[in-house]
Amino acid sequence: MKKKLLFTSYSMGLGGIETALINLLKRLDYKKYDVTLILQKKEGDFLSEIPKNVEVLEYKISDSKFLLFRKIYNRCKLISWQRKLKNKFDFACSFSTYDIPGAYLALAGSENNTLWMHGNYYILYKENEKDMQDFLDTVFVKKFKRIVFVSEENKRDVCNHYTGLEEKALVCNNFINGDDILKKMNESCDYKRDKDILFVNVGRHDEYQKRLSRIIKASEKLVKEDYKFKILFIGDGPDNEMYKDMVKESKLEDTIIFLGRKNNPFPYYKMSDAVILSSEYEGYPVVFLEAMLVGKPLLSTKVSDWEDLDNVYGMFCDRDEKSVYEMMKNYLDNGFKLKEKFDYKKYNDDIEKKIEKMIDN
Repeated sequence: MKKKLLFTSYSMGLGGIETALINLLKRLDYKKYDVTLILQKKEGDFLSEIPKNVEVLEYKISDSKFLLFRKIYNRCKLISWQRKLKNKFDFACSFSTYDIPGAYLALAGSENNTLWMHGNYYILYKENEKDMQDFLDTVFVKKFKRIVFVSEENKRDVCNHYTGLEEKALVCNNFINGDDILKKMNESCDYKRDKDILFVNVGRHDEYQKRLSRIIKASEKLVKEDYKFKILFIGDGPDNEMYKDMVKESKLEDTIIFLGRKNNPFPYYKMSDAVILSSEYEGYPVVFLEAMLVGKPLLSTKVSDWEDLDNVYGMFCDRDEKSVYEMMKNYLDNGFKLKEKFDYKKYNDDIEKKIEKMIDN
């Protein structure tokens, strides 16, 4: 008999959580499992990449302007779905940490349930620890049988500031689709590099988390010191225009190039000399894995288990503008040679064993 698995998530737009979910779904053995995926919004660029074996359902809530109608409709719908899903699965997982309906449905679907926590919510809510506790309460963190963190740092920070999670917490990194990436990185792209050192940054343009202003300000200082290099910003987000204005004001249009979102960023990784990250916090950055796989040095702020990678796969610095500047300057002066080759197959095998253990309860 096949085991029945349930995953819930918000949508399949371009993002780290969605990438991780796609890689997980592609890795499952469909001779052993029947898999159902419930999305709040059945939309997004990754929708077409969901394996055909997966049954995809949409749980669309009402966003009516009429508060009373919206509350009654959404409550009735939730009760109906909870009854329909009640313990029908051998394993259920709320994969988007912030997805409240998804948490309800995963808890209903199986007593063998898991909440996947992709971000470091302690750092996200560092200005007010109670805000973190309130957020975790809204996704019923206490009710889940286990909580999965994607890095040791995330687990440590959250468990130290929310009592009662330590016993049910475990660390499981996200899969990386290595074969697919190695194939895609050889495709053509719309940028032709010159002889200058080339950095690439891939991610959401969101200053609160990604702090691309650190790279822009460090670059301004380096250009004034007559360093020659270029940076590709691949991505989009709420602060995209602000970043473009900063680049224009600093007269860095020839140094920092905005390429927008790319379904396939890997040819840009391949042509680059190094991958740069300036985040204030991360869960476990997919960018780390992608850079390691493609064989490019990482230049990053100290986020998410950076100690395991430091001086092996790249350079790491404190989370401030001055440190990013010094790290970039160090690379421009001295370069960096990778000390190890990343074995993505062994990495994935270790994760697969952890997930099979969860499913087998």
